[in-house]
Amino acid sequence: MAVDAQTLSDLEFNTIREWCASYAKAPTAFERLTELQPITNFNEIVYQLDKTNEFLKIRTEGETFPQLDFEELTDEIRLLPIKNASIALDGFMRIHLASELVNRLIYFFDKRETEYPLLNSSLGKVYHTQLIIEPIEKVFDKTGKVRDDASNTLNEIRKNIASVRRQINKNFDKELRRLSKNNILGDTKETFISDRRVLTILSSHKRKITGTVVGSSKTGAFTYIEPQINVPLNNELEMLLDDERKEIFKILQVLRVELNDHLPLITEYQDVLTEFDFVNAKTRLATQINCSKPKISEGELKIELIDAFHPILWKNNKEQKKKTRPQQIQLDKFSRMLVISGPNAGGKSITLKSVGLIQIMLQSGLLVPVHENSTMCFFQNIMSDIGDNQSIANELSTYSYRLKRMKNFLDIANKNTLFLIDEFGTGSDPDLGGALAESIFETIYSKKSFGVITTHYSNIKLKADKLRNAQNGCMLFNTETLEPLYKLDIGQPGSSFTFEVAAINGIPAELIDDAKTKLDNKKVKMDQLLSDLQKEKTYLARLNKEHIEAQEIAQNALLEYNSKKKSYDIKMIDLREKQISTDKLLQAGKKMKVFIDRFNTVSRKKTINDPLLAEIKKYIAVEKTKIEGAKKVDKVKSTAEQKKKTKRKSENQFNRHKITVGSKVKVISTKQSGTVEEISGNTVVIAFGFARMKVQLDKLTWIS
Repeated sequence: MAVDAQTLSDLEFNTIREWCASYAKAPTAFERLTELQPITNFNEIVYQLDKTNEFLKIRTEGETFPQLDFEELTDEIRLLPIKNASIALDGFMRIHLASELVNRLIYFFDKRETEYPLLNSSLGKVYHTQLIIEPIEKVFDKTGKVRDDASNTLNEIRKNIASVRRQINKNFDKELRRLSKNNILGDTKETFISDRRVLTILSSHKRKITGTVVGSSKTGAFTYIEPQINVPLNNELEMLLDDERKEIFKILQVLRVELNDHLPLITEYQDVLTEFDFVNAKTRLATQINCSKPKISEGELKIELIDAFHPILWKNNKEQKKKTRPQQIQLDKFSRMLVISGPNAGGKSITLKSVGLIQIMLQSGLLVPVHENSTMCFFQNIMSDIGDNQSIANELSTYSYRLKRMKNFLDIANKNTLFLIDEFGTGSDPDLGGALAESIFETIYSKKSFGVITTHYSNIKLKADKLRNAQNGCMLFNTETLEPLYKLDIGQPGSSFTFEVAAINGIPAELIDDAKTKLDNKKVKMDQLLSDLQKEKTYLARLNKEHIEAQEIAQNALLEYNSKKKSYDIKMIDLREKQISTDKLLQAGKKMKVFIDRFNTVSRKKTINDPLLAEIKKYIAVEKTKIEGAKKVDKVKSTAEQKKKTKRKSENQFNRHKITVGSKVKVISTKQSGTVEEISGNTVVIAFGFARMKVQLDKLTWIS
């Protein structure tokens, strides 16, 4: 891909790079990100996008990823092989931290190789080991200080240092108590000079003190004296401290040699951690400006941006608590040149810049602020001509500069080039400049280039309408208040609303009418026609929206009514069944009461109630037969109902298979028939004449 510096500047890509670089932890990733630019290799772009997308998945799905807190090992890697090289203490601790962090990364990706293959491959040749950590921990404690037991000699030296310091402090405290009684000490009594504890003596009494004078105050009022008893001890301490430094140097040299055996692995640490730092910074940018990875079209050049945002505008609006409207933009081989028109301050330029900046970001390996269902491709060249780029140094006017730019465009133009041209043709006489712009437009079109162009020129709008693979678009306005809606509408050019805007801003009507007389009548009529068309389209869009909303309200009300009716019907059936059951029980109770009343309890004759008992048995047998018969009927009904449900389920599955865009369907509950316009999951958009309605798939039946 040809990287054009002016295009990167026009599209403010440097701002994106600065944002991204600010998330880097270390200098290597920071430098890579500040120099980020479009990648020339297709496979490398896809690789970078996929790797960043893997990291984004880790971040958004709540995985506990190791914190990338490290410092680079550049100096340590350089010094480790050098004999007697002096490596700072914190340098060894940086190696220790790097080894620990890489071990944690290896542990994280263990058993996640298939889920995050690209990030896992970024671990390169590193492996889990304690062979670097353990020798460092034998020398250093957790605070980064060399341990007393790092060697027997060091241990002995430090014991002697501690003993000498105790004796120095004991002697000094004794001397301090003695002199405090004589009122010859200053207010501070003591201080430290060159790490030695000394007495603060009133200069008028300095000759009374035995010891070494090591300095005086600025005013000369106080003299600092080291007690004589401590002079040899402090000298001994200095020699012990020198011994300590030499022993530590020996210990660190042994450690340096041991770590140098692992220099290739430590070098790998540097590469792995800086690469993760680089990808992590891109991922953090993606989370901050709501980015995702779109689908990548490999077979054909195609851009379909869904809910696309200009990231800089989105961030600025968010800080000001303003809403940013997403854009829907599509370019393909059948509509590869988009000409956007409409009034100034309506969003034409920001729409054009959105396409360009998002494309540059994608081809630089960055995720982009679009819906993940968007589709994008890669271009060999991305060229822009945006804004007033006068060249004072070369004595070029705006128009001269733009002509030179256009000459460059014509040389580069091919089917793998994306052009972004703002205010196409301006800077010269409108008629002459417009004619030249039209010719340039035709030439770029003939070379099968892709492009997004903004213009006020009518001839460019007309040309886009005539060319088979070009299309017009306009930024919508509220036709009553002429306030911008910042929404792109594809299909027709937009009016500049020149005279309407002038009227709203207080320009007298007679002046506007006079201006109209100075123009070509056809041009006035055309602009008026575009204005009227846009007003009518806006009005129809509003009516259609209101109609759809009314249809949805009516449909929801009908569904609610049917739901409540079904509930009431179920309750009514339940009540009827309970009533029938109660009536049966009541009749059975009455019958049993008759039997009870007829039962003879007075007579002693045992067989007197036999006829009654036989009658009761017969009654019970008949009733039981009725109950069993009813159960058989219920079972038959249940089986039939189950068959109906199975049939309906089969029909629903058949519907799901048969119903496609363009199918004729019927809404089961309302018996309305319509045509399927869109299917998204289980939701279907149906057109009933001019009306549109969303219905669940299982509530439809296929007609044809």
